[in-house]
Amino acid sequence: MKIIIVGDGKVGAALAAQLSGEDHDVTIVDPNLDALNESASRLDVMVVAGNGASLPTLRSAGAEEADLVIAATSRDEMNLLACLTAKKLGVGNTIARIRNPEYADQLVEMREELGLSLTVNPEQAAAQEAYHLLQFPSFLKRDSFAKGRVEIVAIPVDKDSKLAGIPLFKLYEIAGVNALVCAVEREDGVHIPSGSFTLNAGDTIYVTAGISDLARLVKNLGLVERRVKNLLMIGGSRVALYLGKRCIESGMNVKIIEQDHKRCVELCEAMPQATVIEADGSRQDVLEAEGFEHFDAVVTLTGIDEENLVLSMLSSHVGVPKVITKINRLEYTDMFRKVGIGSIISPRGQCCTNILRYVRAMSSASGQQSVQTLHTIVDGQVEALEFLAGPETRHQGELLKNIPIQKEMLVACITHEGRTIIPKGDSSFTAGDTVIVVTSGGRTISELNDIFAD
Repeated sequence: MKIIIVGDGKVGAALAAQLSGEDHDVTIVDPNLDALNESASRLDVMVVAGNGASLPTLRSAGAEEADLVIAATSRDEMNLLACLTAKKLGVGNTIARIRNPEYADQLVEMREELGLSLTVNPEQAAAQEAYHLLQFPSFLKRDSFAKGRVEIVAIPVDKDSKLAGIPLFKLYEIAGVNALVCAVEREDGVHIPSGSFTLNAGDTIYVTAGISDLARLVKNLGLVERRVKNLLMIGGSRVALYLGKRCIESGMNVKIIEQDHKRCVELCEAMPQATVIEADGSRQDVLEAEGFEHFDAVVTLTGIDEENLVLSMLSSHVGVPKVITKINRLEYTDMFRKVGIGSIISPRGQCCTNILRYVRAMSSASGQQSVQTLHTIVDGQVEALEFLAGPETRHQGELLKNIPIQKEMLVACITHEGRTIIPKGDSSFTAGDTVIVVTSGGRTISELNDIFAD
């Protein structure tokens, strides 16, 4: 497909790298010549210097022949205008990155008039992910599928874990629920395991299970599960606002440390039930004065990745049960996670994933087989994709053990008439089912038929 990306910032550059790597014809539009030259030297993309919201610039970028325009600048109004202009030139699909929470209701009511195919709010998506992690603090990561009925959760295997030294075919004996380990991360790399794969202390496993089985899974694995009642957020960003509102609604006590006076006033007005402290949350004496070691969870939300890392390490060191770290630079994800600071959320990563899912669905030869949900796990080394099986899907009704599936791919779950099936060799799927596939190896999967080896 021919795709135009307006904005060559961190999000635009990350999207350009991903989409050009999947063989799309990508053009980046930005007024910053230095940023464009850097992207052109690193990526197989075209670049156009100029205002991405103007007709002449978009025409120069080839918008009249484009399949999709993605507006990902740092300014919401610029993104909306760029999409409106692209629509005027006949572009069929437009995506806008919109961050201001004040626009949320308007976008729902005016989406058709604005001609938007999709809007993405990175901070809201990151807050949603953080909220899910706070519901089950033992999990390092949670990704939802099948309209929330199925999840893939990341669980660390420590030296005292019931799973250490256990082959996967014995998982049911220990977990007591139908669950499937669909990926294992260890020092030598990422594995898509078979039933004979043996888990080691230090592994991180990614487990597929029904949402109704998660509490029992935690209990049977002997994971320490302390309900989060008192939450501390360091930094009063947009993520803090979205997350704070959700947590207050669920009955948590929320405290926010923010050093900007104006932002503190805004947070107090938006969340009168929260306690807002005007102070420098990066200072250890401030944290100690607020008793941060006694909180059930700490979420570090400053605008500096390195600062968030240090604050999270400090929180883990004093024994905070659940620590969540926000990062902006996607290249830091692997390094931060290896330090052992708990869970990581990335607004930019969430934004890129949501857009990529839409592009994959557009690329599919059959809309019925296209990607419904997409999550990247293990720092993008593994993808978990949900497909809707349609009339053109091959191997319907056949036993999975008899279906030739490509290497490094695994059918992790089947949802049939609302019923969650953790698949075995004698499982099968039919048209209308949703099928979750886990794949590694950097291959692009746009439809369900792509997983078959024949």
